[in-house]
Amino acid sequence: MTTPAPVPAALPLAHLAATDLAALNEQACLLTRVDRKYVLDHADAVDVLTALPAGTEVLEVDGRRTFGYRSVYFDTRELTSYAGAAHRRRRRFKVRTRTYLDSGECWLEVKTRGPRGATVKRRLPYDSPETLTEIGRGFVTDVLTEAEIPAWPVADLRPVLTTRYRRATLHVPASGARATVDTDLAWTTADGRGRDAHGLVIVETKSGGLPCAIDRLLWEHGHRPTRVSKYATGLALLHDLPANRWRRALARLDAAPATPSA
Repeated sequence: MTTPAPVPAALPLAHLAATDLAALNEQACLLTRVDRKYVLDHADAVDVLTALPAGTEVLEVDGRRTFGYRSVYFDTRELTSYAGAAHRRRRRFKVRTRTYLDSGECWLEVKTRGPRGATVKRRLPYDSPETLTEIGRGFVTDVLTEAEIPAWPVADLRPVLTTRYRRATLHVPASGARATVDTDLAWTTADGRGRDAHGLVIVETKSGGLPCAIDRLLWEHGHRPTRVSKYATGLALLHDLPANRWRRALARLDAAPATPSA
């Protein structure tokens, strides 16, 4: 039996001022945004978080500063969504449900590409995280149609991958930018295979366009943006799919231990 890798200690967040969800959404609700992603070792993430710009805030709810997330990703038999990302098609899309494990709140989310490569996210309150209901498929069809993406794949969408992780959300009031810090990442396929990456941290900055203060801090510490998608890299890792776009991220994720099957 393989001994699981030790889970790193919690990230340093106690020194940051708190903000609540209402204030965060009012000041930095970036549903159309430019994302930059970074894959860090736990020790490097600690160094960055202890050097955050003055005034940086962290989301706090009921005394908690990290929160459990569970996302179920939907794709066709031919993996149309995955192929669109892998081949950088302009009219690509991603469909998932996202459950906030601490509250039980669930949303159906559809991501498409906007002008200049910006990510556009549409979401709908949802109560069937494992399936696409008739209402859910109608919502996805409407979003794809508005984005001028052919909606024929919607009828064949099915759950193919589940991700779990813990997230802290940072806010820089001076610029309105925000960043997420994800730890304890694990994937499970529809047939029960799993992998984890507990020793790595994914930082994602979200801004209206220009790099934000957290991007510049990461650059000062020697970290550069990396193409990484929790869905695409996880699926490629577990199904040995072509993944040239995510080669650097996969090289690090591939060293993570396999999660034992139940």
